[in-house]
Amino acid sequence: MVDIVVLRKPSLIARGHCREREGPGKAGKDRFVDRGAPMAHTRNTKLEAAIGEAGWSQAQTARHVARVAAEAGVSELSGTTRSHINQWIRGAQPSGKAPRILCETLSRGLGRTITLAEIGLTGDQGGPVASWGADPLSALVDTTGKDLDMERRQILTGTAYSVAGLILPDPAWWEQVPRQARERRPTTTRSVDAGDVESVREMVAFFSRRDQRRGGGDARSALVAYLRTDIATYLNGRFLTEQVRQHMFTAAGEAAYLAGWTAFDAGEHSLAQEYFTLAVRLAAEAEDAPLTGHILRAMAHQAVDLGHTRAAVTLAGASLERGRYTQASRREKALLGVVHARSLAAAGRKQDALNALLRAEDDLSNAREDDDEPGRVWFFAEASLAHETACTLRDIADLPAAEREFRRSVRTRRQQAFARTHSVTLGYLGAIQAQQGSLEAACATWNQALDAMGGIHSGRARDTVVQMRRALSPFRRRGNPAATDLDARARTVLAVG
Repeated sequence: MVDIVVLRKPSLIARGHCREREGPGKAGKDRFVDRGAPMAHTRNTKLEAAIGEAGWSQAQTARHVARVAAEAGVSELSGTTRSHINQWIRGAQPSGKAPRILCETLSRGLGRTITLAEIGLTGDQGGPVASWGADPLSALVDTTGKDLDMERRQILTGTAYSVAGLILPDPAWWEQVPRQARERRPTTTRSVDAGDVESVREMVAFFSRRDQRRGGGDARSALVAYLRTDIATYLNGRFLTEQVRQHMFTAAGEAAYLAGWTAFDAGEHSLAQEYFTLAVRLAAEAEDAPLTGHILRAMAHQAVDLGHTRAAVTLAGASLERGRYTQASRREKALLGVVHARSLAAAGRKQDALNALLRAEDDLSNAREDDDEPGRVWFFAEASLAHETACTLRDIADLPAAEREFRRSVRTRRQQAFARTHSVTLGYLGAIQAQQGSLEAACATWNQALDAMGGIHSGRARDTVVQMRRALSPFRRRGNPAATDLDARARTVLAVG
């Protein structure tokens, strides 16, 4: 669904800018060690060598492990210290989720995928490292199965988002995949026609509207079940024409992308990464360059939010290549461009970010209501551009301009249809006002954000409440009544959520 507003030339904001962490103490030194096995006495030289190759001390390694664990929601590893790393190097076997977290930590540090065997450990590798050669139809069944199976999903929830898994395939892959897709034999007798494609498009549009109103935690299980059953059946069927096959794979790619986006919004980052990777493979089989760009843009957005700026710049850049930008509608071009700007700003490339903002503003200004790709679910309009522009300006430390753009986003958004994003925008706006010392204005804005969050199930919206409480903490300790009242209300919202 498109958030249609009267498009006017947006205000071109960009034109005006041409000591080691203390651990748990001695009592915690042998945590995360497998106590069910005898202590090993053989030094783990493979682990030691990998840490050395990364150029890290044991204390630095511990901090990196703790950071990755926090991102993955593995709280028991947040107290990792130099002593734990030292024990593992001396031969102690890490327990629980520590081996997988250690693999991901070193993969990030070395810029390549590190397996358990490479660092002298054993067990289940886990993790959503992308396998671009995997069959997407098998991957669809596997990923949706993990998502719907609560036990398997809990295991995946404690798995780190894989930066190594963001490495995109080489150019030959993009050429081979469509050819291989055309040669795939059907595994069912189901005939698939244009009416089936339209049915999938209608369902994806329904779930997309639901996501915008209620957040990624609402109705996601229904979307995933639809992917696993109906869509999987269509993809394995007999297509009446090649065009029907391409359109069905595009529709399936949209559905997989939406499942990834709802997982991202719910804060389940490794699961979101699996869905995004699946969606890219489906879009590649459909030879749909704009959809591929749209998904790579979402992956860049996720990488920016998680602080992986180098990967974000690479993904955002890839979203503009191979016809993904040139074949896209003006509205989609603006979305790709503004996320590219955000990634550049996060990477400290201020002028490049501002230039990218200008292009995005121009693209949206030139958009028409009738130039979108058929069957696609659209939402990007002036309010969305203003929100992403504000995030970019915030990241280059232009807080007054960021505040103006967040206000423009709030003013121009259709609040009921896009309630989730509206609540997040208000949360960000309040944070900007607080950073500039306007506590009274910030409290008023944050109260509006809490009002807007009624009935929304969104990890990103929840995160703005967590950040709100952190910003209010010093004022609450000083006895500020407005801060105290707002914090109590925020605490209640978090408890209910």
